[in-house]
This record gives sequence, structure tokens and C-alpha cells, in this order.
Amino acid sequence: MQATHVVPVKSADHAAAEVAWFAPLCSDDYRHLGVPEGDLRSSWEHTRAIATRADQLGYRNILCPSSFQVGQDTLSFVAAMAPLTTRMNFLAAIRCGETQPIMLARTVATLDHMLQGRLILNVISSDFPGETASNEYRYRRSLEVVEILKQAWTQDEINYQGQIYQFKGLTTDPVRPYQTGGPLLYFGGYSPQAVDLCAAHCDVYLMWPEAQDQLAERMRTVHARAQHYGRVLDYGLRVHMIVRDTEAEAREYAQELVSQLDDEEGRKIRERAQDAKNFGVAIQAQNRERSDAEGFIEPHLWTGVGRARSGCGAALVGSVDQVLSKIESYMAMGIRAFIFSGYPHLDECEMFGNKVLPHLNTCSLPQVYGRVPTHTPATPLGQGVRR
Repeated sequence: MQATHVVPVKSADHAAAEVAWFAPLCSDDYRHLGVPEGDLRSSWEHTRAIATRADQLGYRNILCPSSFQVGQDTLSFVAAMAPLTTRMNFLAAIRCGETQPIMLARTVATLDHMLQGRLILNVISSDFPGETASNEYRYRRSLEVVEILKQAWTQDEINYQGQIYQFKGLTTDPVRPYQTGGPLLYFGGYSPQAVDLCAAHCDVYLMWPEAQDQLAERMRTVHARAQHYGRVLDYGLRVHMIVRDTEAEAREYAQELVSQLDDEEGRKIRERAQDAKNFGVAIQAQNRERSDAEGFIEPHLWTGVGRARSGCGAALVGSVDQVLSKIESYMAMGIRAFIFSGYPHLDECEMFGNKVLPHLNTCSLPQVYGRVPTHTPATPLGQGVRR
């Protein structure tokens, strides 16, 4: 498999992928896109059911997004799920600057110990509600937050003099995480500032669905920048899923999913998201414009989901064998992390978990990276000396 990778990847020696599902914390679950139903609301009971089922089915990770839409606070949800799950990692979105960085570091350390090393962070640089900041400022803020977190995880003191944050002589005892070197950092973004931040500091570059030649070009761009910092990354793909026993059944369900969608309502759903105007969202819109009459941009990649969703706007649609082949082709490119979802999320979690997941060789990237200790670590929240 390594010989066909688009670019070198950090986990090249592992012929496995981290397969994740999605927790719809931000009012994003439907039987028919654009038609809200009360039993699919982003309640604790509903999202808990999705996450616990994903853990039982053998998914290795779950994305917990962040947005100022009706729904739940990301880190509160992850904390509540810690004792209810046993194997699955939690990919928690952190909107950099939302919480003072030192206090964020303490929250991360707490969650990482609660999860015994099953925490991963998805670094987000979007505007806050009511804020309109420049790209330069938002990514500078994210850069400083990430650099402060890394000091918290790897040094005895935090000493930081940035443009936005300044700290001197702060002990890292309260912010020591469970994992050696801290949780892995996943990052998605298409602007030059985003690529640079990921290349310099993050572990996995996350992409939204595009045609495979375009994904390959994204990977080359990010790898070239990572080389500048002497680093090699891993790559991930966030994409929706519609898998059935036959291709005809999958395509029929895709059309049913959008059969009641009013385009004006779809536009309102897209525009209420915090990331509605960023470059990556514009690329998803371009995918829809280039698609065929049924919404396909390439075989089995359907853009209809993006008619009522701001971010990830396409789905893999096909039979079990077709979806497996598509995932294997992505893995051959060097993609090692997948975040899948589908509508309704619990039903599609079951469908994929029973029909496709057993045929995939899966892994946990924190384990692959050697971040998770075999025993409770000598940290102040673990087995360290109490001072």
C-alpha cells in the first residue's frame, strides 16, 4: 500500500485506518434533510445513544463538533460520555480562544484523565458568535493557543510571549494530561494560514470530500508545507455515508433523503453555521455546481447533502462492496483517519457498523503514535507525587 501513497504519511507502516462516527451535537440529524423532527433533536439522550452504540459497534473514534447552534457544549458532552464508553476515542472540537488557554489546558488534562488517554483535539479557528475577525487574527490566535498547550504538555513551566497571550512562570502541574506529550491534534482548513498552522503543529490534516485528484493535490500542498518544518503528517477524510446491499437501494435512499428539502430552507441551514463563509465551504459549493444531474461529482460521491449543510457536503453512496472499494482507494492514497456520518445518524451508524466496519482493519491513532501509557502516568491527576 505504501508504494501508492500520494505523499509520505507518518503511519505508513500501519495498514489500518482510524474509523470514526459523528455525534450530531449541533442540530444536525434528519430523516429528510431540512425537515426537523423532535425525536432527532440534539438532546443528551439522543446523542448519548449514538455515541454509546458507536462504541459498542467498534468504531475507534467519534467527532464531537462545536458550533453556536441549538445543541450541546462539546466538552461537557465528552466529559459525560467518558464513563459510558470503554474503547472509542473522542475527537473534541476546541474553538481556539473561546476559553483562556491555561484554563483550556486544565480542561483538556481533566478530560484526558477521565478518558484514560482516549481524547483527541480538533483545532477550530472559526469566528466566535458575534465576532468577525480577520483570517490573520484568527489563525494567530489559534497558533498561540496550540503553542501554549504544547508547552503545558511537555514542559515544567509555561513561559509564553505572544502577540495575544503572555504568561510567565506558570507551573504545568494542573495541566498535565494522561497521554505522553498530550492528545493528538487534528486540523482542517484550506487557507494558507490554516495549512501553515497544521503543517507546523498538528498531527492529522482533515479534508472534506472532493474528487480524488483534488484530494491528492490538497495532500501534496500540505506535505510540502510540512516539509518546510521538517515534519510528516497523517491525513483524514470527513464524509457522509449511505451504504446499502445494492447500489440501487443506496441511490434510492439518497434521493429520498432530499425529497422534502426546500432549497430556501437548505440555504438558511447552511448560513447559520459559524463556518458558513469560509473557503472550505465554498469548495463544497463548487462540488455541487460541478456535479451531474443526480448530484454525483465522481462515481459513488454524491453532493446532495451539501444542499442543507454548511461543512462536509458529500456522501459515499453505494453497495457494501462499492463503499469498501472507495475507502480502500482512499487508504491507498495515504488517508489514515475517516470520520463518517449519515442520516439519521443512529440508523446509518448501525448500517455501516454492521455491513462495512467488520471488513476494515481499524486502529486508534493515539495508540499507533505511542501516546497512551500502559499504566496510569505519574502526573498530579494520576500517580504522581502530590505536592
